[in-house]
This record gives sequence, C-alpha cells and structure tokens, in this order.
Amino acid sequence: MNIKESQRGRVCALTLEGRVDSNTAPVLERRLLGLIDSEKKDFLIDFNLVDYISSAGLRVLLMAAKKSKAMGGKVALCALKDTVREVFDLSGFTTIFPVFSSADEAARSF
Repeated sequence: MNIKESQRGRVCALTLEGRVDSNTAPVLERRLLGLIDSEKKDFLIDFNLVDYISSAGLRVLLMAAKKSKAMGGKVALCALKDTVREVFDLSGFTTIFPVFSSADEAARSF
C-alpha cells in the first residue's frame, strides 16, 4: 500500500493506493498516529485507488476517528469503490464516518 499526503487547507488529505489489510494496516496506523501526535486532527482519506479493506484496516480507521474526535477533529472518507463500500456498509462503518463521492466534496465538509 502506498500513502500520499497533502494539505487541503487545515485538512490533512491521505490518498491510499493498494490493499488495506493485516499486512499494510500497521503502516497506515503508524502514519495516522504520527500525524495525530503532530497535532493534526482533521483527515480526509481518499479510497479511490483502494480495492480491498479488511477488518484490520477498519480497526485503524476507527482508532484514528476516536483520537481525532477527542481533539475536536474528524475523519472523512471519499471515493469508495463498490467492493470497499460494501465492507463499510456491512460493518456499519458508514454510520460512523461521513462518506463522500469525491475528495472535493469531502474537503468542503470540514
């Protein structure tokens, strides 16, 4: 999995590429925790290039959302492919995270 980082105003935008599974979730976790430790609290995570997410990936996102919320921030997701969206729907995570069709739409939500 590759992670590209950019800033959209005060929002830290992460574009993920590849699979978010038990092998790659720790990489995402370290990156998010490092950003949170550096006082970042608003995150836009772009899933346009992700074709699979496992429960390990969902756990990392939930952890980041809890830490972000505790700091007064939020985590928004965008561009979920149908297969990834199905995992979020079945796990109930679409009720936890705001999900948008595009990065621009997600960025405007902050």
